[in-house]
Amino acid sequence: MFQADMVLRRCRTVFLAATLLWSADAASQPEVAGAKDFPLIKRYEGSRLIGYDSRSFDTVKLLLGKLKLGDNGQPAVDAVREVEGRHTRLLYLAPPERSALEVFRNYEADLAAKGFAVLYKCSGEEACESFGAEIYRILYPPTGALQNNELSKVAFNVPAEPHYLAATLARPEGQVSVSLYVAVDRGNAFPETKDRVAVLLDVVEDKPMEAKMVTVDAATMAKDIAATGRVALYGLYFDTDKAELKQESAPSLAEIGKLLKAQPDLKVYIVGHTDNVGIFDYNMSLSQRRAKSVVDQLIQSYGIAPERLKPAGAGMIAPVASNDDEAGRSKNRRVEVVKQ
Repeated sequence: MFQADMVLRRCRTVFLAATLLWSADAASQPEVAGAKDFPLIKRYEGSRLIGYDSRSFDTVKLLLGKLKLGDNGQPAVDAVREVEGRHTRLLYLAPPERSALEVFRNYEADLAAKGFAVLYKCSGEEACESFGAEIYRILYPPTGALQNNELSKVAFNVPAEPHYLAATLARPEGQVSVSLYVAVDRGNAFPETKDRVAVLLDVVEDKPMEAKMVTVDAATMAKDIAATGRVALYGLYFDTDKAELKQESAPSLAEIGKLLKAQPDLKVYIVGHTDNVGIFDYNMSLSQRRAKSVVDQLIQSYGIAPERLKPAGAGMIAPVASNDDEAGRSKNRRVEVVKQ
């Protein structure tokens, strides 16, 4: 018994020392270097910016209803809207002795005053029943750039009293979308965040992706297909969650048509690919529909015989890069022409 007590005391001493060291380090950290508030949305007075990330083009999920997890552990897709554009992520720690509701109401009023239209909001554990720590990690996985200090890693360690809203603002230079998540940390492990309100603010400015992928000409397609049996194309564009080809796709479609007219005996599969955002079945269906859109355009606009073309959807199962960041995901979103 005496030996067990000694072990327990030692464990408590080690834990206390580690906690004190963490707290001292966290408390001494200044705001994130290079971080700045989003110009359109001011911070709650006295808040500290403890996490920051800015990307020229990214995808963000907006919740439009109570979110449930399916059997595969992924969020139900009908409750989520994905928006793309310039993404700014800010994580604030509010001043002590402020309630999550007070902070949330201040943000809500500020957004309303600036003309934002609320798409969905909820407050409290029952109304926001899907906003536990696990769902937070699925929807808003911290990025490496955001986790640049200890506080940003534990701000929502044990989230309670959650409040959420998704809102958009229409403006001439492009729509702005906002995801706002406010909760108080009830965890006991980290004194710096215990009973403190944290605010996660994601802002997406509608901005077209820079089209840096060069259109592959018919001669290059023919060469790649002869060498490997396939060619990957990045010049076929679709809006998020849509299967209709955008006008910017015309040059690449024309080159595919030129290839097929130059080789009248060539039959191909048109294969759609997605990144891993979203659930499996949905991505399989989306990639199939996108492939069919390409086939339909080749038939209607370029006179290619239907029997020479077969659409197929590979979804997320054949990535060519990591899906851990937007650079990799953009490479995985593609259409391939594969020789039959």
